[in-house]
Amino acid sequence: MTTTTRVCFRLQVRPELLDEYLARHSPVWPEMLAEIAASGRRNYSLFLGEGGTLIGYYETDDDQAAQAYLAASEVATRWESEMSRFFVGLDGRPDQAATVLTEVFNLAEQLSASATTTESE
Repeated sequence: MTTTTRVCFRLQVRPELLDEYLARHSPVWPEMLAEIAASGRRNYSLFLGEGGTLIGYYETDDDQAAQAYLAASEVATRWESEMSRFFVGLDGRPDQAATVLTEVFNLAEQLSASATTTESE
């Protein structure tokens, strides 16, 4: 059975480039969308907070394989190269240098664990 990995990350968009950043994502290049899907990432979303705080989320069955696929992708390399100037304090490609956040709660997992505990009592 394959276990889904949930990945959440944070980046900081330069406030003076917010409008251009949003325009670049409306829409994203079709070939980049295809590469993200081909890498095995799904349910991928970006959320923009006040002051340019960007939170990203995706699911994958193998995050290391997805990262390796995108690192080797010519399309992703071009996209990430163009996008890197939008971020504050970033050392490297945005798709590989973002700060990954630690998951501390997941409703489905806790409900499942609770149901299992209740059944065994």
